[in-house]
This record gives sequence, structure tokens and C-alpha cells, in this order.
Amino acid sequence: MHAHADASLAPDAALTALSPLDGRYAPKLAALRPIFSEYGFMHRRVQVELTWFERLSDLGLPEFPPLSAAARAHLRRVARDFSPADAAAIKAIEKTTNHDVKAVEYWIRGNPELGVPGVFAGWPELQRAGEFVHFACTSEDINNTSHALQLQAGRAVLLQGLDAIIERLRAFAHAWAEQPMLSRTHGQTASPTTVGKELANVVVRLQAARERVAGVPLRAKMNGAVGNYNAHLAAYPEVDWEAFARSVVETPAPGADTPADAPIGLGLTFQPYSIQIEPHDYMAELFDAVARSNTILIDLARDVWGYISLGYFKQKLKAGEIGSSTMPHKVNPIDFENAEGNLGLANALLRHLSDKLPISRWQRDLTDSTVLRNMGVALGYAVLAHQSLLTGLGKLELDAQALAADLDAAWEVLAEPIQTVMRRYGVPGAYERLKAATRGQRVTPEALRALVADLPIPEEAKARLLALTPDRYTGQAAQLARRV
Repeated sequence: MHAHADASLAPDAALTALSPLDGRYAPKLAALRPIFSEYGFMHRRVQVELTWFERLSDLGLPEFPPLSAAARAHLRRVARDFSPADAAAIKAIEKTTNHDVKAVEYWIRGNPELGVPGVFAGWPELQRAGEFVHFACTSEDINNTSHALQLQAGRAVLLQGLDAIIERLRAFAHAWAEQPMLSRTHGQTASPTTVGKELANVVVRLQAARERVAGVPLRAKMNGAVGNYNAHLAAYPEVDWEAFARSVVETPAPGADTPADAPIGLGLTFQPYSIQIEPHDYMAELFDAVARSNTILIDLARDVWGYISLGYFKQKLKAGEIGSSTMPHKVNPIDFENAEGNLGLANALLRHLSDKLPISRWQRDLTDSTVLRNMGVALGYAVLAHQSLLTGLGKLELDAQALAADLDAAWEVLAEPIQTVMRRYGVPGAYERLKAATRGQRVTPEALRALVADLPIPEEAKARLLALTPDRYTGQAAQLARRV
């Protein structure tokens, strides 16, 4: 046993990696690799097996007395310090067993026939209770809880990136709350807004999406081969196995300061009804929620890309960086393009996961197993996109002059307030008159003011309209932006 080591790929391995997540982008995804790699999956399996084993000792079974504080501390240390070398040792056992969960069991309790000492070696009280490792469990009891623990840790990484984007956009919304900007509904000039208000819209959408991602309960079952506690009750019919399993699943996982005599668990939500596998409906809910947040971010990436194209934003230059191999002047919005591409990849995988995983033939088939090994790939593309978006947002510089010039060339947007005031005072044909004066033609401030000057409306209303300019016609946008 030794302390956790970084499971990232060596540089030469990165060059030959099949997936860009473990190749080109490997350094950006170091936080996910210990969670969703095969090593990470084994780590959670060991945690689950040892938690179940320790809690069994507290059931009052005559054949399995409560473990000593020292033995408990040893088990928790094994789970906490599980390393890639430990995972390699389990993998070596699997070459003989051809069963991954059984290999974990043998690595824990030992197997003399295979020459495996196990982590119980040197602990007689643990060795005496060795048959209670994986007691009454089906492999899926271990796997489904491990998957939930992986998603628990992976979701935390994903939410960090999402939260960072939300806070960056919130800061922009406040800083640019009063910066007027021409709207472009259908790609055409439309009623002005402010830069801050448009970014505030995204903040509100992302906050709601973030809460949906964070709010999905991560479920786990520990109920045996087909969900009925058959083997459990055959061995100990007097035990309330459902209540025990619920306690193991829902009691919080041990922390650094958890007393040795305190009951430990997995810190998940108990699933009382299942076939052999946990039905995975919560996974579909989680992956759908992540996909919805990704869709909002695709919308953001495309809009910012467009604003850069219009000149509303400049991008900070980075020394030595090249935008085009033939056009030296270019500073391409590559971070937003990379984000859009990776968010699309994430959603393609997430939607397959959410469509496939809740479906299993009869009491189980194995089609979910290989698909579940790609959870980290799906979330990895989303986390990678978050980083690209944050990099791109960090390069943005507002070009107030470009925004002002765009507004000054779009006086036709004042047709809306003029005809609305005309309607208030009962001027007939207000919409039609403004349509004839503005639609499809260049509108000058002089022409609009002449039109207003001839209107049969109160002088106060006329003065208010004459004072309007496109950059002042932003309604409540600034207040809405500051409020977010």
C-alpha cells in the first residue's frame, strides 16, 4: 500500500492515446482521471466492499463480532490510500479470475491458492471474518454503488467549472449593466439592450440548470441478486436486511475526523426497488440535466462568437500565438469554437447514456456495463468545454466604440417607441405610418425627429420622444443586469 499517485498518462502515451481526452487534453482533465478511470472504479469498489464488511460486524451476528477500533482504522486507511499500484495488483488477480469484482474481493481478504496475501494479512480478527467480505452481495451491489460514488465526485468537478462560468458572467453582467448594445432579432436590428442584460439572461438560465444538476439524488441499491434479499434471509432470516442496507447506503461516508466507533456508510440515496441492477433512472435524469446546461453554454458560445465577429468584443492577444497560418492579422475565437464542439460531443454521449441505461432485458443484461465505463468520457468533454469557455471569457475586452457606432447607424429602432406613444394617444394608423417610414430603408435622426414634430400628441410626450436616441432606448435592461 502507498499513497495515491497521479494516474495521468506519460507524455509518450499521450501521443498515442486513442481518445483526445487522454491525449492532447490530458493535462486539462487530471481532476477527472482518478474518478472515472478503471483505477477510480476499483477505488470505489474497494470502498464499498470495506464499508459493507465493517457495518456487517455491527449487526450482532454470532459469527462476526464487532471489529476493534484498530481494525476499523486499518480498513478505512486501505480505502482512503488506495493507489494505482493497488489497482494494478487487482488487475493481475483478474487475469486468473476473469471477474473484476471477485478480483477485488480476493485482493481484500486474500486467496492462498492464487498466492494473494490480501489486505487482511497480519490482522487475525479480519482474517477470521474473511468469508464476510462480499457477504450476500451480487457484483452489481458493489458496482452500482461505485458508479454512484464516481458520479458524486465527478459531479463536484463539473459543478466547479459551471460555477466559475456563472460567476464570470455575473461579474460581466454587473460591469456592463449600462453598456448599450443593439439587439439583433432574426439577425436584424432590433430594440436596444445592454451587454450586461444579455449576459444576465445566461446567468439566470445557467443557475437554474446548475440547480437541476446538483439536485439529482444519486441512488444505490444493496439488495442482492434480483433485489429481494434472497441470500441474506437464507443466512440470517431474523435480520431486517432492507433497513440495514438503507443505513449502509445513506449513512455519510467517513471523513478525516470521523471517530473509529462511529457508523459509516456511502452517503448516497437508497434505492429500495430494483432488478439485479439499479434501474439507472437517476443517471438518465443527471445526464439530461448536464446536457441541458451544455445546450445553454452552446447558445452562449455561439452568441459571443457572433459578437466578436461584429466587433463588439476584442480578444486579448497572447504573445507567440498564431491565429492563421497564412493570415497574420487574425485573432480567431478558438476557445468558443472548441467549447461548442466539445459540448456537442458531450451531449451526444450524455443523451445515449440517458436513453440506454434505464433499459435492461428482464432482470438484467450486460449492455449497461460497457456503456457505464464511458461516463467519464461524456462528462470529460463537458469539463473540457467549461475550461475553454473560461479561457475565452477571460480574453474578452469590450469595444464601446464599435457598440456605439452600431447603435448610431440604427435609428430605425426608435420606430417602436414612437408608434407605441402614438397608440397611447389614439393617433390612427400609428404602426402603419412608422412601417412606411422605416421598413427596408435607411432612417436618419432628422427624418424621425421631423415625423415626431408633426405628431398630434402632448408636447411633454413629444419632447420625451425627441430626446430619445438608440443608446438611451434600453428600457429596464441596466436594472435587470445589476439585479442578477
